[in-house]
Amino acid sequence: MANLLIARATARQKEVAVRLAMGASRGRLICQLLEESLLLSIAGGAAGLGLAVSMDKALIGFLPSGVIPLDVSSTPDARVLGFTLAISVLTGLIFGLAPALQSTRPELAGTLKDQAGAVAGGTSVGLRQTLVVLQVALSLLLLIGAGLFIQSLKNLKDLNPGFRTENLATFSLDPTLNGYQPQRSLQFYRQLVERLNGLGGVSSAALAVVPLLDDNEWDSSVTVEGYTASQGQGVQPHMQFVTPGFFDTVAVPILVGRDFRLQDDTGAPKVAIVNEKFAKRYLGSGSPLGHHIGMGGNPGTKTDIEIVGVVKDTKYENMRQEVPYELYRPYQQVEFVTGMSAYVRTRSDPASLFSALRQTVREVDSSVPVFGMRTLVQQVDKSLVTERMLAALSTVFGCLATVLAAVGLYGVMAYMVARRTREIGIRMALGAGRGTEVWLVMREVLRLAAIGVAVGVPSAWALTRLVETQLFGIKPADPGTMALAAVGIASVATLAGYLPARRATGIDPIRALRWE
Repeated sequence: MANLLIARATARQKEVAVRLAMGASRGRLICQLLEESLLLSIAGGAAGLGLAVSMDKALIGFLPSGVIPLDVSSTPDARVLGFTLAISVLTGLIFGLAPALQSTRPELAGTLKDQAGAVAGGTSVGLRQTLVVLQVALSLLLLIGAGLFIQSLKNLKDLNPGFRTENLATFSLDPTLNGYQPQRSLQFYRQLVERLNGLGGVSSAALAVVPLLDDNEWDSSVTVEGYTASQGQGVQPHMQFVTPGFFDTVAVPILVGRDFRLQDDTGAPKVAIVNEKFAKRYLGSGSPLGHHIGMGGNPGTKTDIEIVGVVKDTKYENMRQEVPYELYRPYQQVEFVTGMSAYVRTRSDPASLFSALRQTVREVDSSVPVFGMRTLVQQVDKSLVTERMLAALSTVFGCLATVLAAVGLYGVMAYMVARRTREIGIRMALGAGRGTEVWLVMREVLRLAAIGVAVGVPSAWALTRLVETQLFGIKPADPGTMALAAVGIASVATLAGYLPARRATGIDPIRALRWE
């Protein structure tokens, strides 16, 4: 906005000088120029609001389908409208007042005699070039931020959660909400697993209390036989309660020992399975099988639960979180009953079996509702919704800022070419070639772009540390991201300057010499 108004004020200096010479007051001219700048800024703000609504709808399309843990709307409310109006008015006043004050203080005699073809110069040109440098620097900062967030999202998506997400469907249900008693709930779950395993196109099915990668956590104090915890460092693993076949269904390898069995019910000896990290930390270097633990951390807790297996480490709450110490218990031996999530391994696209899965639940009990049905691939996307939003928003803002920087640079160069029309004509009349005239303009373009990059890179190195906690698997001062962003902004800037540079070579020397 500032660049535009400075250019307009410079171009209208002779008009302003004529008005002043004819008796117009300076205050009246300032008011007129401010009115024009306010109209421009308010019109731009209104157009920006319309663009924002459509862009927000497109951005929301980047989010995972289904239920998301964010309240997102593409409709601007009163706060957004008020903020936009205030910014538009403020922009018009601030960036309109300075050029208005400058242009209404001309040296009348010199300005009235000035020729339009004079070589560009003065403080207004220097200010415009400074603004272009700042635009390039800020655009580079946003592009670097976008690159960091995109790479962080890619690192998380490429991360192995410890189980296979392909061809795996999940849904949740809770018969206790329908007044089911514990024994009836257990019977319902057993019948449901049997029906799901017998469904065509299904390889295996199982249930778990804590949904995978759903930002849910269930931890509990545990006493490990033969392990003495240091002061304030109790054993508190993440808990998971599953039915037999769970590890086979989600494709988590059993490293040592066995899986849970149907016989592991309330009348059988209590058993548990731990993950590899838990075994290495609390069960020593020998075989983990046969060790005993107890639920609770108080002295004298009964250690009556035998470790019968060790499984591979997996992610628990989300993809970003480190692998926790994890303890698995058979659901049949738990003293309480709650809702569960079903996991169904299919032979083809799991989404094609959604209707069949719902029908299977209805056949067991039509009064139990099914909710949250999705594939595990969708669940992974859902767990990364914040990262996807950051990557999408930063990319859009970075690209938008780059376009604005290119427009600003184009405006400066086009204005410079217009102001130097007579000079360029004289050069060409004296034998200067097209390449020489192109380089005359491009040299200035590259200089501004280089200064902008030189300012932007150190700024990015300092400011991206503020978002370090939002990154994963990449450092804020990643040289590859910075180099790629710098090359991108330099390429855009070069293209923006090349167009007016090409226009300079098309100037007819005769017309240029007569330029006024």
